[in-house]
Amino acid sequence: MAVPKKRVSKSKSGKNKWKKKAFFVGQKSLSLAKSLLTGRATSFIYIDQVNNNLETED
Repeated sequence: MAVPKKRVSKSKSGKNKWKKKAFFVGQKSLSLAKSLLTGRATSFIYIDQVNNNLETED
């Protein structure tokens, strides 16, 4: 005889949704960090500031 499955509570399904979202955001940020470190970041614009005061004080 077929038995219906138990439903997942709203709190558990919401918690799972947040875990998935956090996983993908973490994965994306790690990928971006790797591309910045290797110098392959083509779709990301950032300002590379060099402190000129330290270089001129000799």
